[in-house]
Amino acid sequence: MEDLNDTNGVSFIQAQSANNWVVVFKHSTRCSISSMALSRFTSQLAELKKVAELYYLDLIKFRNVSNELAQVYKVEHESPQVLIIKNGTCVYNASHMSIKPTDIVNFILAANNN
Repeated sequence: MEDLNDTNGVSFIQAQSANNWVVVFKHSTRCSISSMALSRFTSQLAELKKVAELYYLDLIKFRNVSNELAQVYKVEHESPQVLIIKNGTCVYNASHMSIKPTDIVNFILAANNN
């Protein structure tokens, strides 16, 4: 999982999403719910890496990047939050305990089969 720590990274994933699925995990290092969601997410990294490019955003350190994501993808900021980006569009997002790695994998696999 790559770190997303500047707004140039948002432009990079925008371009990357033309050829690949991109998943961004937005994490608050001050929130126990976010820590639990991150633990569930990272427990399935091997499966997630098979279907998407993965990015981690520490939104306490890099709130400006989180704000840029919200603006570019027109998604209200939440924490923790997962965004799935394809072809320059956020096609799926989940927050808090709704972040389920199997749902992410299944979403991408189903979209690939359509």
